[in-house]
Amino acid sequence: MNAIKVGLIGLGTVGAGTFHVLQRNQAEIRGRAGRGIEIAMVAARNPERAKAFQAIVGDGVPCVGDPQQLVANPDIDIVVELIGGIEPARSLVLQAIANGKHVVTANKALLALHGTEIFEAAREKGVVVAFEAAVAGGIPIIKALREGLTANRIEWIAGIINGTTNFILSEMRGKGLDFATVLKEAQRLGYAESDPTFDIEGVDAAHKLTLMSAIAFGVPVQFDKAHVEGISSLQATDIKYAEQLGYRIKLLGITRRRPGGIELRVHPTLIPSSRLIANVEGAMNAVVVQADAVGTTLYYGKGAGAEPTASAVVADLVDVTRLATADPDHRVPHLAFQPDAISDTPILPMAEVHTAFYLRLVVADQPGVLSRITTILAEHDISIDAVLQRESAEGERQTDLIILTHDTVEGRMNEALAKMQGLPTVLAPIVRIRKEELA
Repeated sequence: MNAIKVGLIGLGTVGAGTFHVLQRNQAEIRGRAGRGIEIAMVAARNPERAKAFQAIVGDGVPCVGDPQQLVANPDIDIVVELIGGIEPARSLVLQAIANGKHVVTANKALLALHGTEIFEAAREKGVVVAFEAAVAGGIPIIKALREGLTANRIEWIAGIINGTTNFILSEMRGKGLDFATVLKEAQRLGYAESDPTFDIEGVDAAHKLTLMSAIAFGVPVQFDKAHVEGISSLQATDIKYAEQLGYRIKLLGITRRRPGGIELRVHPTLIPSSRLIANVEGAMNAVVVQADAVGTTLYYGKGAGAEPTASAVVADLVDVTRLATADPDHRVPHLAFQPDAISDTPILPMAEVHTAFYLRLVVADQPGVLSRITTILAEHDISIDAVLQRESAEGERQTDLIILTHDTVEGRMNEALAKMQGLPTVLAPIVRIRKEELA
């Protein structure tokens, strides 16, 4: 059988990694795919970069500075999009689909915002859009959710799905450093971009969580309804207190099935230090999935980097190659569920989310303060799990009061916080971090 022809758009870290993995492991890939997978053309948006890459790979593979030329090439069967961002990636992917080509992409932002449009266009043309590399790099979490757990009713997913933020939080905890200091170190080491906003503000994690949620629960991709908080305002003080209470703070993406809808949220979260996911350190990723038949499963590995991400891209290429001649109606659906089974289950607003809380209050060191605060919590039907009060040094007139609550509705906590903040004995803005037991 003739080799399948691939066009590769994007010559950055992942694009170069994909090229080299395909070339290096050609024999094994052919044995698994049943036919060869050959890169027939490479394209970059920058003609100078295309010229430089041509010098590296020689004359065997043409490198062009116009991705449109690649997408229009009738000899190419699969287009691999690795340029990232929304445009021109969206236009190139839709044009490739219109030309009857399968697509492999690592572009989580594109799919989180325009996945519904792209998957519908692919379904109408009978082609595949594969995106394993879009979530958690080399961890095969998309395949696990879409195929491996297909017999299960998935209850919830919780994931550390951004390596930059996990590295920063690990360093803050391990070395007692503040956020700004660790961010500079992360940038120096190459873990953080010069503009790290998407990572540290939780946007990158929310893109990935949106895709996992759609596959897990059979709903459209709805990034605009996700609640997103980052770690830029997190203080070393709270990481220290969490540790004393037996918890670690991680930036988690959480999506959970509830009777009234689906939770879709990214934010710093206290996790018991005994949980495996709480011990994921450095730039590693991990995803926990709770399902009815299999119970709890954990997926761990590198979430970024040239070859880990290339591993997922090439795995998608093998899958598409195996399915290229299959009846489109008998392929695994893009979002696991058949199109007519996608539901309109609502994404819950944060006021309706159920979770527990860590609260840190800077309060006047005088009698009756704790009593008034616990009364406010009780009035809002919020029960207390633990209290930690720092001993005041001699001469100090204020102290830190730490409260852990049991699960409650976020809207209730918002009302309680507003009342507590108004007390004259509460001397600074209250720190609120959500807490998940992940039991």
